[in-house]
Order: sequence, then structure tokens, then C-alpha cells
Amino acid sequence: MTASLSGSERPLAEAHDLALVDLDGVAYQGRLPIAHAADSLAEARQRGLRLLFVTNNASREPEEVASRLTGLDIPTEPDEVMTAAQACANLLRTRLEPGAKVLVVGGKGLVTAVAEAGYQVVSSADDGPDAVAQGFSPELAWPDLAEAAYAVAGGAWHVASNRDLSLPTERGFAPGNGALVAAVVAATGIQPDSAGKPEPTMYRMAVERHGARRPLVIGDRLDTDLAGARAGGYPGLHVLTGVSSARDAVLAEPGMRPDYLGADLRALLEPHPAPSEADDGWWRCGERSARVVDGALELDGQGQSGIDVVRAACAAAWSAVDGGAALEPDGVPELTA
Repeated sequence: MTASLSGSERPLAEAHDLALVDLDGVAYQGRLPIAHAADSLAEARQRGLRLLFVTNNASREPEEVASRLTGLDIPTEPDEVMTAAQACANLLRTRLEPGAKVLVVGGKGLVTAVAEAGYQVVSSADDGPDAVAQGFSPELAWPDLAEAAYAVAGGAWHVASNRDLSLPTERGFAPGNGALVAAVVAATGIQPDSAGKPEPTMYRMAVERHGARRPLVIGDRLDTDLAGARAGGYPGLHVLTGVSSARDAVLAEPGMRPDYLGADLRALLEPHPAPSEADDGWWRCGERSARVVDGALELDGQGQSGIDVVRAACAAAWSAVDGGAALEPDGVPELTA
């Protein structure tokens, strides 16, 4: 499988009818705003782009997420939010009939979603649950993980809302739901099914809900947001305001590569030039160029910053690797947009 950067002569906000926008690392960072996010999303809406905020965080309910966004000058209604808790409940429906017992290990958002799906929420492995639904909550403790382990070892189906190992906060990166799920896996040896990104479940639910014909996924994590976009067949915009860096994008495997790259959400309001191949292995984007020589990324001598040099570097690296050439991680410098 290969995957390369795309180009768009029109601003992305005008070329697509629905944006599936990640939260942490894209719209905000913990409780802090991200520069240009509010203004860019407001302008994108004015140009006709509908927004749906799609998050792997299952701890909060849509109303709470909408309130936080609104407080950061991104006016949002609850029905413009889709959480991994909702996707988790949807996944439970594929195997369990309404009325089945589900041990919920997570926040109130997951409890609400599971209950609204028609399941009996229980709190102990001794209740004989048919499934364990596990999602992130900062209040989770050892007793909660122990109950999950007891239930899974006893035969309950383990469903994780998502498996993000880290969670961006205003102080840095903290353990995410995947780290907590890993504790249960370590105790039981049983791998769970996952509802959240990189599975495309939430994206498909969102597209169907809105009847979108030209959706665009926007995220900061290659291993979840953009991998989910690839898995679902949706174009993805990687913004460099969160977890995955420009260097990560250069080194990305095909299944995690974005279609578009932007420094931040202002990328929605701009055309995106497609990199083109030039002579002697160089790939050019705008005024910047890059190529791979002897397993190392070589730039054009104009520095390591600028979104076009990142785009050219991705095109050169991906072309070389997909063509069978080696690219050593140590041969890729840090790049900034």
C-alpha cells in the first residue's frame, strides 16, 4: 500500500462539506486554547463547512464537550460532538442484545452512552457482566481496573473506547486510556476490541449522521486520527499542533499518512499545493525541495522550517521508501512548520 500527499486548488473549507475535527491537540490543548483554532473554525463555517467534533475521549458527555468548546470561543451544540463512548456503545450492539449486563469502567460519558444503548450498567465482576466497556477517566483507580480484569478473565467481552497510550494536557503528555487498558491486558492476557480511532467506526457514524459526501478528517495524531482516516477511506489533514510532529509525518507508514499537512487550523482556509517530482530525485513544493540520498533526507539549503519544506520532505521520503529505498530515522532532521 502506498499513500502520498494530495493537492487542492481550493481552500479545504470550500472543497469539503463536513470536517471531522479531533479535540485535544487540534481544537484545544487540555484546558488551553490553541492559537488560530477558534478564528479558523469560525471562518471555515462561514464558508459553508459543517463541523463535527470527534474525540477518542470517552469520559465526557457531548454537552460537556460542547460547553468547553463554546467557552474557548468555538460555539458548539451537543449534537455537533461525537465521542468514543458513543462509538463504544455502538460496537456493543454488534454482539449484545438490549438488557445485557455491562461493567462500565470509565467516566460518566461512557456510563450514559451504554445506558442509553439499552444495557444494564453494573459495577462489579460479581454481577456477571456480559461485557466490560472501558474508557478514560482521570478518577480511575486500581479497584476499577481490578474489577475489569476479574470480569474479563471470567469471560466478559472486553471493549475499549480507544487505545491512545497518551493524552495531551496543558502540562504535557499523560497516560491515556490505552495505558489503562494495557493494565487489564497485562492481568488477563486477553486483547480487547476497540471502538475509537484508529478504527473508522466513529467517522462512519458521523458521515452517515450528516449525509456528508465530501468529508475531511482533521487530527494531530498519525496513529489514531490519520490512521482512522486511511482505514475509512477519508482524506485527512494533519495539523502540527499536537502529538505527531512534522518529522513523524516524514517517517509515517503508509497506513498513517495524511493527505494534507498544515501548521495549524488556518490550513483549512488555504489551497494546498501538491508536491511534484523534479530532477535528480528532488521533490518540490512551492519554493522548497527535498530528496533522499543514501538513506538520509536532504533539504534545499533554505533551512528546516516552513510548511512547504515539510510537504516536500514527506513526498520525497514516502516516494523513496515506497520505491524500496532505505530511509534511516537518524537521517531525518527535526522540521518545523
